[in-house]
Amino acid sequence: MDDLVNDFGLRVRTALASDVDAVLAFWAQAAEGTSISDDRAGVARLIDRDPDALLLAVPGGGPGEPAAAGAPAAGPVIGSVIAGFDGWRCHLYRLAVHPAHRRRGVASALLAAAEARFAALGGRRADAMVLDRNAAAHHAWRAAGYAPQPQWSRWVKPLD
Repeated sequence: MDDLVNDFGLRVRTALASDVDAVLAFWAQAAEGTSISDDRAGVARLIDRDPDALLLAVPGGGPGEPAAAGAPAAGPVIGSVIAGFDGWRCHLYRLAVHPAHRRRGVASALLAAAEARFAALGGRRADAMVLDRNAAAHHAWRAAGYAPQPQWSRWVKPLD
């Protein structure tokens, strides 16, 4: 994915192996809930298996400026989303925005980048994992055009 810079100077880029610790620290501060995969091995495995899936929002160039090819990954992580595509379905996980940067278009920029990735891969519909208790997230997802499907439930089984 080419880096994108929105009108607020926010850069959306793919995560690098060197970002693993910063991503974990960011999720500990900004994400709601934890996952069994919230560790160095889990995030590194994601980046290795699908280098374009983990999208990060960081401060970047001037408003409307294209990000320079090969630009350094420096800058604090202020948002994330995992945009996973398995060839059949488009899945969104770990949409999170740093509390100090909420309500500034960060989530919208991340979702736009994720949806562009899905469209380029031939995806036709995206679904999102959203905690039932996270009312603020429900508002954000609805504002982005997503809606719950009450006829479906998530069924899980730990594999360890």
